Amino acid sequence: MKKVLFITLCIVSLIVCAKDAVPLADDPLIEQRLISISEEMRCLVCQNESLAGSRSDLANDLRREIRTLIKEGKSDDQIRNFMVERYGDFVLYRPPVKPITLILWIGPFVILMVGIAGLLIYLRRRNSRVLSVTLSAEDNQKIDALLNNAGKDS
Repeated sequence: MKKVLFITLCIVSLIVCAKDAVPLADDPLIEQRLISISEEMRCLVCQNESLAGSRSDLANDLRREIRTLIKEGKSDDQIRNFMVERYGDFVLYRPPVKPITLILWIGPFVILMVGIAGLLIYLRRRNSRVLSVTLSAEDNQKIDALLNNAGKDS
């Protein structure tokens, strides 16, 4: 009896939590264009996921908006321009190179070059601090004796 009640509760909870499937477009060509366009755009909520792959509510709304624009006969470029006007260049995975986005394109290389230059300066300063010591003949004999003793003990 307890098992039946438990299984019934599990099934009921799954039914309550289930969401409706996202409807596909009536026309497969529209859906294909939607996927093509939305793969080039970033989800504004997830930020590291494409609009096509995201399951956030905002991504669903944006896909619905793109689908509407496609049905209105807008071209892919017009749809991209609409999205950029509304949400900025951040919505694109590959933002255009402009003065305002130049730091996004060049910044990582500048940071890398500064890091390499800093490392080289550090290594040169460290090497200049190391003193070069010349050993006397007596010190060399002591070292040889220690190495010979270490070889015999092994």
